[in-house]
Amino acid sequence: MGDEKVKNDALQIIGIFQLLPRLVVFDLDHTLWPFYCQNRSKREMPSLYPQAKGILYALKEKGIDMAIAYRSPTSDIANTFIDKLSLKPMFVTQEIFSSWTHKTHHFQRIHTRTGIPFNSMLFFDDEDRNILSVSKMGVTSILVDNGVNLGALRQGLRIFSKCK
Repeated sequence: MGDEKVKNDALQIIGIFQLLPRLVVFDLDHTLWPFYCQNRSKREMPSLYPQAKGILYALKEKGIDMAIAYRSPTSDIANTFIDKLSLKPMFVTQEIFSSWTHKTHHFQRIHTRTGIPFNSMLFFDDEDRNILSVSKMGVTSILVDNGVNLGALRQGLRIFSKCK
């Protein structure tokens, strides 16, 4: 499925919901891309999950802000990959740093930088511990099994709209 088809499908899904998040936050490893940065080299050309880019484009087109919350000792590799994939302009903020706080510190910084309340955010991550800790802050949080895809987007928007 090409980026344009995924984008159009994502726009249809987004259009179903009256109430949308003001900010969608993504983890990187095994959420937007199918690998761990610490196992890669900056010289490599990374790739996203097949539906990730189309979903990002759809959210952008709908005017929904996006951010990154990423916990890693290899933030330099993550930043290089974001640049190589031309994703940097898609995000209003990127909180990429090593932490022991299960991303709660990342979300505090995202909130400070954007002014968006936690209950107006939707978060995608592949780790239970991050989902649990960030959910306690009031963020609608979705555990992804095999990267962000149209099914995860639909699930996230459905749960977000029911929580409001």
